Amino acid sequence: MPLLANIQIYVPYLALILESGVRKMTMKRTISGMIGTGSLAHNRRDFIAENVDPDRVQLNICYQNENLKDVYEGLFDEAVERYNVGKRKDRQITNYYEKIRQGKQEKLFHEVIFQIGNREDTAVGTEEGDLAVKVLNEYVKDFQKRNPTLRVFSCYLHQDEATPYLHIDFIPYVTGWKGKGMDTRVSLKQALKSLGFQGGNKHDMEMNQWINHEKEVLAEIAKQHGIEWEQKGTHDEHLDVYNFKKKERKKEVQALEQEKEYLTAENEGLALQIVESREDVQLLKESKEQALRDKKAAEKRAETAEKQLKSLEERREQLQSIMDNVSKEIKEYGTVKMLLPEAGTLERAATYRDKKIKPLFLQIKNKVGAMAAQVKELTKEVENWKSKYQKLKQKYNGIQKELDDMCKENHKLSEEKNIMQGVPDRYDRVVRVLGIETVDAAVQQDICNEKALEEKQRMEQMPKGSIHERLAWGIKKSEMENQQRKKNKSKNREMER
Repeated sequence: MPLLANIQIYVPYLALILESGVRKMTMKRTISGMIGTGSLAHNRRDFIAENVDPDRVQLNICYQNENLKDVYEGLFDEAVERYNVGKRKDRQITNYYEKIRQGKQEKLFHEVIFQIGNREDTAVGTEEGDLAVKVLNEYVKDFQKRNPTLRVFSCYLHQDEATPYLHIDFIPYVTGWKGKGMDTRVSLKQALKSLGFQGGNKHDMEMNQWINHEKEVLAEIAKQHGIEWEQKGTHDEHLDVYNFKKKERKKEVQALEQEKEYLTAENEGLALQIVESREDVQLLKESKEQALRDKKAAEKRAETAEKQLKSLEERREQLQSIMDNVSKEIKEYGTVKMLLPEAGTLERAATYRDKKIKPLFLQIKNKVGAMAAQVKELTKEVENWKSKYQKLKQKYNGIQKELDDMCKENHKLSEEKNIMQGVPDRYDRVVRVLGIETVDAAVQQDICNEKALEEKQRMEQMPKGSIHERLAWGIKKSEMENQQRKKNKSKNREMER
């Protein structure tokens, strides 16, 4: 049989073998994308949490670490200046960062976390974990280019916990805004809308759409490395009631555990800030003591200079009176010289004048000249001392002002330290009295209340869309009011009992 015919016979089998090999090499892994709490200190590893392996911290990759306030200034300062033009002083924005921080409409920044697999199948240090790191590293490179309206200022890939995962912290913003307020502003909704994500119902909000899209991007990169996205959860509707509820409770427990972890991290972060504040206070104390020593030295130098200056001024006054008398005598001598006769009957007087008076006045003149030179030198010396005194006085005043500023800053830091010292104490006391379960439940309830308040505020504003959207809004608002009335009636009945 010819060689070509043999090859044609075995080609299908060869293709089947190759396809089988590819299937064996491909691994299935879950891809997770979730909203993070945004603990920047935790991400930077300013403190080591319980679930972090200190020996693997050096394996973490820092892609970006910028100061949040500096990024805000770069993004919004020009827009703030444009907004303030022509505005009353009480309506101007002085600090956009603080405005957003203290406001309720927008968060300062948002965080997303992406992960491939879990601790059972993609653990740190394994072949699969290293492959996940490679995929996440490739994914994050084009993140900013892919999402230009999400300004990334902090990005870390952690390998010091059970599974490699990616933290991305960003500021969502919009430019060229035509509505109320600044033309460049923080807005998650508008930032995602500009990227093509427009929300529908509560399960299909802009954030959910965007995260699902990013998961698809991550899945495509993973596929190129032999990882197939294993999408779970499609069979949940077929579970029996008991198992379904069990699974839901497991999710709730995991969420609470994660919240507890971040609360612990925040508590440790506060403790770290307290330590840093104590160090700052110690430095300020030492600076204050040094400033006091410098102040005393400056006061002593100034006192010495003042005494020397006073002595020189007294000496100058004494010499000045002598000079005035001598000058007067010189003038009188010149007058006498002009009045003395030079010939005739007064010839003997001229002789007396030439032999006695004239040498005497020449001697006086020389002495006065020497004294005048000395006075000039002393005057110059006095002026120099005056200049030195003024400089010392200015330096003293500067040191005094710096000392006053340090005292104010020290007082401020002391107040902040006292406040911060009370935070972990109060937290520990609350946990000790109420128990960690009650505290976690209270935190979750507060989060729910905040979300309910936001939803209430949103519902209080009628949408500007079509008549159908307005009718839907009216129906939903009526339902919420009816539910609230029922709750109030139930509460009143219980109080009557």
